[in-house]
Amino acid sequence: MLNRSKEEVALRALCLLVVAAKGEGLEEDVVERVLKSYELQPHLTPKELAFVLDNSPSQHDRVQFIWRYEAASTLLWALGFVAQLGKPVRMCDVKFAVATMTERTTSQFIEDSELRPIADILDQADLIYRYHWAVRSARLQGQQIPAALNPDVTEERHYALNWLIGYLEQAWDDVSTDT
Repeated sequence: MLNRSKEEVALRALCLLVVAAKGEGLEEDVVERVLKSYELQPHLTPKELAFVLDNSPSQHDRVQFIWRYEAASTLLWALGFVAQLGKPVRMCDVKFAVATMTERTTSQFIEDSELRPIADILDQADLIYRYHWAVRSARLQGQQIPAALNPDVTEERHYALNWLIGYLEQAWDDVSTDT
């Protein structure tokens, strides 16, 4: 169950924003400066570290990491920066997500964070599990995905929420999104 500290969640969100920005094309020297100024390199996962150190990542890897904006936005919700998650039908507000970081130092970001009550986080984890099940079920049955759900947004939220609640006690790089 949720045993993540506010600091751990905040640092994870910051790392996700950096790797997503690199995936989007943020220049290598800027990535290095941000990692240094925010003191994030020790908090990157092995996969994230390999990605940020790769001077010419594949297009596939870039796209995979761009989707981490959605996971970051989910954590920003858990930290109180995003008021509501809403139904996963459209991509998050990337500019807002990045601004939550760039307008603060690491310590200010952590200080400005307020982890939501566990009941709210568990409610979202349950809801996203159900949305993700509906997406996968529709795909398996060759049907249209219901309620205009965006499969990628749904999966990234599920991933972030499962990490947040400590599902199967998996490390970030190993989180599963079983349905």
